Amino acid sequence: MFSKLLVANRAEIALRIIRSARELGLKTVAIYSEPDKDSLHALLADEKICIGPAKSSESYLNIPNIMSAAEITKADAIHPGYGFLAENPRFPEICEAEGIAFVGPPASIMRLMGNKSKARQEMQKAKLPVIPGSNKIVEDIVEAKKIAQKISYPVIFKAVAGGGGRGMRVVRSPSLLEEQFSIAQNEANAAFGDSSLYLEKYLPKAHHIEVQVIGDKKGNVIAFVERECSIQRKYQKLLEETPSPFIDEKFRRKIVKAVQEAANSIRYQSLGTFEFLVDDKKKFYFMEANTRVQVEHPITEMIYGIDLIKEQIKIAAGNKLSFSSDQKTRGHSIECRINAEDAETFIPSPGKIEFLALPGGEGIRVDTAVYAGWEIRAEYDSLVAKIVAAASSREDAIKKMYTALEMTTIVGIKTNIPLHLSLLSNSEFVRGDYDIQFMEKFLQKK
Repeated sequence: MFSKLLVANRAEIALRIIRSARELGLKTVAIYSEPDKDSLHALLADEKICIGPAKSSESYLNIPNIMSAAEITKADAIHPGYGFLAENPRFPEICEAEGIAFVGPPASIMRLMGNKSKARQEMQKAKLPVIPGSNKIVEDIVEAKKIAQKISYPVIFKAVAGGGGRGMRVVRSPSLLEEQFSIAQNEANAAFGDSSLYLEKYLPKAHHIEVQVIGDKKGNVIAFVERECSIQRKYQKLLEETPSPFIDEKFRRKIVKAVQEAANSIRYQSLGTFEFLVDDKKKFYFMEANTRVQVEHPITEMIYGIDLIKEQIKIAAGNKLSFSSDQKTRGHSIECRINAEDAETFIPSPGKIEFLALPGGEGIRVDTAVYAGWEIRAEYDSLVAKIVAAASSREDAIKKMYTALEMTTIVGIKTNIPLHLSLLSNSEFVRGDYDIQFMEKFLQKK
């Protein structure tokens, strides 16, 4: 096992990793930007070191500065969390060259699955169905028109190198194709430094389903029960739950088995997530894989009673998976992402938190790094907290979450808690009758 882990991230995920590392008996190192000097992850780590100014490119994305911090503090392992450098294959390569363990998949897997076009091709070989579309980068608008005509409208452009909704454009008619192609290219280039796109059939009445996987360095791979991620706005997830109310047990076994076999075929290592669209006829199509820990990993932890971050660290140290694929789930779990934004306009609401009261009690988990007096800054992600509720049934988990949100008080900034409360009391959501178009319709009715 390692002796000292440097956490190459900030805020709640950095604090989450520090907690698990501490429980494993590891010393921890926090890196922080200048405005993050009083952040909880910096205050609670065993050591902390400043790596640059507020701008991410000069701090949390600055590999030379991070590696210097690891050298100065004599850290023998680095955990990237999610976002920032978590899916940059150069990072694990540099760590390996410096003799520092990287807590995540190897660069080869990152490169394979991080390129959506190559990932589609590889998953087709592994017999995972993919959405009809281009099997490679769309070179120009002429090629895009041919593919769109073949698979029929609506279609969607997606950035090969990215995610999070950037570089994604839905096209519903031929007259809009050229304009949206150009916009998607520009968005992709601005966000990822790569304007490459691929094109696929757009499935409007579908569910966004993801399956968590974990693999060790000895060839053991396990896939977990699915997470339902269809509650999202502009491709950004707002609420996730597991298991999905849309999926029956027969289908569940089918998709989990298919993912486990596909992950085995590429000898997947560490944590990762395979994402799918599932149509109204319960046909599933592979979209992409995320080679990192997901924001919503707590809901899987809650129904399985395991710590995925601990397991990920132990895998990086060469340990075998400590559990088998026959793990049983218990009950239902829901996560609400609490963001610093106006619940009506979605305009970001940075500022100082003047008063904070967070919920607790049986089955409630809060992953956050904020405190009264802390300032939510415009330079970084607007996530304030992840509130998770777990209960024996979905009905009880919804009630528990609603009560937890009612008992959450955050003064000084606006949050989307009112939106979540409205959502949790919506009759269609309560019935589990929703898909990826739900939020669009829900917001129009408000």
